[in-house]
Amino acid sequence: MDLLNRVFRFYINSSIHVSLAVCALVALSVLEYSISVSFYFWGFVFFGSISGYNFVKYAEVAGLHHRSLAQSLKTIQIFSFFCFAVLLYCVFHVNLKVLFASGILGLFTLCYAVPVLKGKSFRTINGLKIYIVALVWAGVTVILPLIASEENLHSDHWISFVQRAMIVLVLTLPFEIRDLKYDVKSLGTIPQKLGILNTKILGTAILVSTLILEIVKTEREFSYTGSLFFLGVLLVGALWASRKEQSTYFASFWVEGIPLVWLGVYCLLRQFLL
Repeated sequence: MDLLNRVFRFYINSSIHVSLAVCALVALSVLEYSISVSFYFWGFVFFGSISGYNFVKYAEVAGLHHRSLAQSLKTIQIFSFFCFAVLLYCVFHVNLKVLFASGILGLFTLCYAVPVLKGKSFRTINGLKIYIVALVWAGVTVILPLIASEENLHSDHWISFVQRAMIVLVLTLPFEIRDLKYDVKSLGTIPQKLGILNTKILGTAILVSTLILEIVKTEREFSYTGSLFFLGVLLVGALWASRKEQSTYFASFWVEGIPLVWLGVYCLLRQFLL
């Protein structure tokens, strides 16, 4: 049991779970728009997500305590180097347009972790953190696969981009509610500014707006729309269940895993309704 616990903690702390969630969102875009992306693109997204997230989470800690890292963190550090090496291999097998767009998103990620404006990173600028996360996730999971498949971007694609950013923003709210007891007030997170109840009301309104945006699309698939509605119900439930005092893995496993459930529901609906 102790071994299983260590494996599970490594799975969460090494960002494998969140990277699978990112890939699930990419898969939703691929299926919704019936596009095709290469095996190397999947590797590029998966290993890039692990490398990016672990850099954001652990770079500062590793830099300050390199010689006294806990064994678990050393293991994650070695794993991250391996993932980065595979990422570099995948880089040589994706097209230049993907690399250019990824470079822009990667710059946001770098600025999220590294002080760039008067000694501050984007993460520490009042109220900015959650919007950077939403922008980068939406870009990676909607725009990148479309570019990789050499699709010409049109209005439905941009609506999907906005919807995805809104969904990720709401996905992030349970984490911000959890971190209320840790975050300094200068971060200006949504729960800090609005309070927990108003944050939940805002998140619900954003999800309703996401569903309304689906009506605006020129082409809609019932399976996708149905799965989107299911996602909204699931995410609203998770949001309203969020507390400052959460179980250890409520946000980092259950909430983070919602995109995987969304993908599963969409695939089931496609299987039985098409």
